[in-house]
Formats: sequence, structure tokens, C-alpha cells
Amino acid sequence: MRPLRRLAVLVLVLLPAAAWALAPPRFPGPQPRARPGASGVRGYEYETRYFRQRLDHFSFPGVGDEDEAAAFFQQRYLVGRGGGWAGPGGPIFFYCGNEGDIAWFAANSGLHRYYGESMPFGSKAKAYNNSKSLAYLTAEQAIADFAVLLTDLKRNLSAEGSPVVLFGGSYGGMLAAWMRLKYPHIAVGAFASSAPILQFEDIVPSTIFYDLVSDDFKRESLSCFQTIKDSWKVLDEQGNGQDGLLKLSKTFHLCQTLKTSGDLSDWLSSAYSYLAMVDYPIPSEFLMPLPANPIKEVCRNIDSQPEGTSILERIYAGVNVYYNYTGTVGCFDLNDDPHGMGGWDWQACTEMVMPMSYSENRSMYPAYKFDYASYAENCIKSYGVRPRPRWITTEFGGHEHTTSICALQLQRTQTGCDIADGSQRYQMAHACTTWLVGSDRRALDNVTTLSQRSGRRVLG
Repeated sequence: MRPLRRLAVLVLVLLPAAAWALAPPRFPGPQPRARPGASGVRGYEYETRYFRQRLDHFSFPGVGDEDEAAAFFQQRYLVGRGGGWAGPGGPIFFYCGNEGDIAWFAANSGLHRYYGESMPFGSKAKAYNNSKSLAYLTAEQAIADFAVLLTDLKRNLSAEGSPVVLFGGSYGGMLAAWMRLKYPHIAVGAFASSAPILQFEDIVPSTIFYDLVSDDFKRESLSCFQTIKDSWKVLDEQGNGQDGLLKLSKTFHLCQTLKTSGDLSDWLSSAYSYLAMVDYPIPSEFLMPLPANPIKEVCRNIDSQPEGTSILERIYAGVNVYYNYTGTVGCFDLNDDPHGMGGWDWQACTEMVMPMSYSENRSMYPAYKFDYASYAENCIKSYGVRPRPRWITTEFGGHEHTTSICALQLQRTQTGCDIADGSQRYQMAHACTTWLVGSDRRALDNVTTLSQRSGRRVLG
């Protein structure tokens, strides 16, 4: 009998008004402005396939009433080549998607409809045309895509008995957890890493995410923290002055002259959030090419400028570590979205309503309390839709998960299972949601046994 080997990881790429100029805080979604070519996919071997996927899994149009061209789309997914597969009965490791292009997320994270090449209606322009065409961009439709694809794939591989384990991080982790809850007959378990499934309604404090981002900078350097905290008012004052937007554009080496100082504030705020997420003790290229301990480098640049350097010049020196660590970027385009993640704004304006606030003292951002009315007004203005802030907890739950998730996180921390690096703080910022979801203990034990026999760990 041939030895059981680990299955090549099956990867499917389905893929608010604060004080001063800073926009209301929102959970970081689209990651813009990565250096061209920094895709992080080198050395990652996979086969690209396409699946004829239904656009709407939850309606039943009459025979002859359906436009075939519009009712289906070609969903791109990837199958990893490395390591081989045990064959029928062997485990299938399925990476759930994120809000971006599969080719970039392949080596980092996931897959999702309306992102990358998995585009309904034949093109992004048509798919993103209006609220009617975007209506099918939901978490429910996305995990239904996963369920249909996996069912068809297992049938074609004569692998109906193969256990499926789901993986995902951040939004992809939310999908993995929710799919396990909604389709327990398809997946025996799910590993949801840094998945903010509790960041809805009032389950956790709305200030928690940005408080913890701020803590990372304060822990590194109090003067760095204070410089960032003081910079928002200075930025707004300069932006409102004579030729202020032009001066700001030159200070921060922007490709185009700013239209509002708020655009620059959002750009800076995004950098600080993502730095906290990837504050690893080793160099990485997940979001941007970054050094080890990037927050340390940012604060070093801010604090080490010569006497007489203005606050905004210090801020530029700091964020340049994030946006241009390689030194190859001549100017910054604030509207660039190289990874195709723009659909997240739509999702945030419909069902992914995650209240975010800035606390007055602990945060390095201007104090702001989440205001649903203004949040909804912005969404109506942008997309003509009104958000449904309670839909996610109605559809997937949330309030009842708090105790079990945080207890598991505490247990993992006490037993030394967490890696002590920047990502751990990000996990905690996501409200204790590094979560293993799986009640089928026997099936999960079998998956572990198969992996141990191959001498390899099961990795997401």
C-alpha cells in the first residue's frame, strides 16, 4: 500500500466624520498602493482552473426566464501542486477567500467572487456598475460558492469521503468560520486566524482595534506616538492654508495634487493600521516589502530627524518605511488599487458594518464615536444603499460566540501556542478570534493522523 501523503493545499481564489480631516474609522479592508511586482507569489506552484459558478444561489428563476450569460460566471480557483495528494479519502485543505485578486493572494491569503478574474457579468466595469449589479457581492453568496465548488470537485475526484478543513485569515477567516457553521456537512473544521467575527454591533468595544494599533506605537516610542497624535491637527491646518494642499502633496511626494487633506489623512491612517497587522519580527512582503519589526523602524525614522524638522516631515519619514521601504517609488498614487480590492467598500456599506471609534486618551487618533446615521448617509451617497448593521449577527450569530472564543484564545496563550510577534497583537485586536471551529472530533483526528504520516504539518 502506498504511503499516505499530504494533499496539495487546495486554494480557491473567489476571490465614517472625525475631528479635523481624518475620516471616520472603518475596519481596514482594501490594501492599496503596493509596489508593482511585490506580489509575493514567487516559488508558489499552483494550477489555475475555472468553475462555472451560479451568480445567485438563493433564487429560482423560471425556465426560459434566465439569461444564461448573466446567471453564471467563470470562477477562478487554484490547486496547489506541491506535495501531491493521498487520493480519494485523503484530506482536502481549502483556503477560503479574501477581498482581492487571486494571483496576489495566492501566496498570502484568499479567493472571492467580484475580485480578480472571478468577475460576474463578464467584466469589472459591468459587475461594479451599480447597486443592482453589486447586489450579489455578499458573504452568503461567497461561502455558497465554496460549498458548490467543493461538492463538485469532490464528486469529480471520486473523493466524496475526503474530509475538508477550511482555512482563512482576517475576512477570509470570517468566511471559513461562517462556512463551517452554515455547511457542517461539507467541512469537518475551520481555522479562522485573526478573524474579527465579533466586531459587529456592540459585542466588543468599538474602540478596541484602533486602541491596540495605538498601543503598538506607544509601546515602541512615546514620542513617536505623540508626534502621530499631534500630526492630524497640523495636517488639517496646513491643508486649509494658502496653497496648503499643494504643499502637502509635495511634502508627501504624491503623484497628483490633493483635492482634500482628508485623502492624505486616510492614507496615513491606513499605513498605521497595516503596520500593526504585519509588525512581524522578520522581514515580510505580505502587504508591502517591509523590514523586521517595521513599527520600530517607523518610530526610529520619526524620532531621529534633525532638530527643526517639522511634524509632517517626520510623519513622511515614518510612513515612507511602509510605502517605500525599497526606495523604488518615485511618487505615491493615493487612488491606486493594484490588488483589485475595491469591492470591500461595497461590502462595508451593506452587511459588513463593523463599528469603529477612536478613544479620547488611549488612541493616537482624534477622538471619534461611531455614528451609524452618518455612516449610513455616506453609504447612501456612495452606492444608493442603506447598511444593515444587524444582518451579520442575525445570519451567522456572534453574541453567543464571545465566551468560547476568548476562552480558547486564553488557553492557547497560556499553553504557549501563540507566536510572540506582532501578529499576536493583531490577533488580540481582532477580539480573541483565532478560532478553531469543528465539532467532528473524529474526522479532525483522522486529518491530523494523515498529516503526521506524511511528516508535514497542516498549514493554512
